[in-house]
Amino acid sequence: MSATWRTWVLVGVLGLVGCRTTSSAVRETPEKPRQEVHFEPVSVTADLELSELNDEELFAGGTSAFAANDFARAARYFGRLVDFHPQSKHRQEALYNAGLSYERLEQWEEAYLRFSELADAEKGTGDALDAAFRMAETQYHLERFADAAKVLGTIAAREDLPVGKRLEAQVQQGVCELESGQPEKAEATLRKVITTYEGLPDKDEVEDYFPGQAHFFIGEIYRLHYEAVKLDPEKGSDALANDLNYKAELLLSAQGNYLRAIRVGNGHWATAAGSQIGAMYENLYEHLVSSPAPRELDAEEAQIYREELRKKVRVLLTKSINIYERTLEAAERIGSQNAFVDKTRKSLEKMKALLLADTDGAPLPSDSEPAGSEPHT
Repeated sequence: MSATWRTWVLVGVLGLVGCRTTSSAVRETPEKPRQEVHFEPVSVTADLELSELNDEELFAGGTSAFAANDFARAARYFGRLVDFHPQSKHRQEALYNAGLSYERLEQWEEAYLRFSELADAEKGTGDALDAAFRMAETQYHLERFADAAKVLGTIAAREDLPVGKRLEAQVQQGVCELESGQPEKAEATLRKVITTYEGLPDKDEVEDYFPGQAHFFIGEIYRLHYEAVKLDPEKGSDALANDLNYKAELLLSAQGNYLRAIRVGNGHWATAAGSQIGAMYENLYEHLVSSPAPRELDAEEAQIYREELRKKVRVLLTKSINIYERTLEAAERIGSQNAFVDKTRKSLEKMKALLLADTDGAPLPSDSEPAGSEPHT
């Protein structure tokens, strides 16, 4: 049982004791029979291993456990210090470290409780400011996106902070707004980040991670718009062609923002952006080969349509392969290893196999979708 939950159990026990004492002092009236209320037994378990340690020993034990990546043990030590040694000179640091320990364990609610006690988004500095950032992150993982965005917006508006800290908060605010289902608001927030960054006389004062992240997530907004456009052959060839053209325009808009993320030069977001560009071409390819042809086409027209479609599909396969290969080359140069790299490598092999099958003349599905205008880089 964690120190946090021990505290709540103790509060519950004291509450029951208080109620029981109060009820015994109430004068009974002869009109009403006496009633007895029985509660389930409640036991309070102390952490006997730590109960004899003073705050210095607890802090040293927590620090040692954290360094050894034993985060569960670190959380116990730091939590014990926080809960039972309120006057300790180590309490503030232990509070922050307890939050970090729970964060490493992905116990987001417990981490939130620790960070929230220390966090000061409006005026805090040092650990209080860092705790505010981390509190917002725990809220993000708990899917309390609006709450997280509010905390981050407060930090982003502080003129007393360095521009890098403000941009960090503003980017994360935009991500939370996007997650909360407000893409327009998120895009406005993220574009403010880019405007501020582009206006800096010395861009080295800001980590390239955050402007790269801003461009990437604007690309994500347009990718989501792209995915929302459904290609329905039942609409007829003209309406379908218009939808496909619009879908291609959204792909290009997303691609443009991903390319800007790549140009910022941060390895993580450059790799992520390249992976997403390739994935969008792969996605469009799958749309083209899996949807039936419009019903208004006769057999001869459908055959011509499928021949033209094969040309368009081959272009999409080639584009996705080129982008995936360039992304992996860049990742290898900078030594980047993340989930996007693994995803890109698997997707590249898949696209190469599809291109090989197309080269060998393997047939496309008998019913396919009209190609519309070809997207370009």
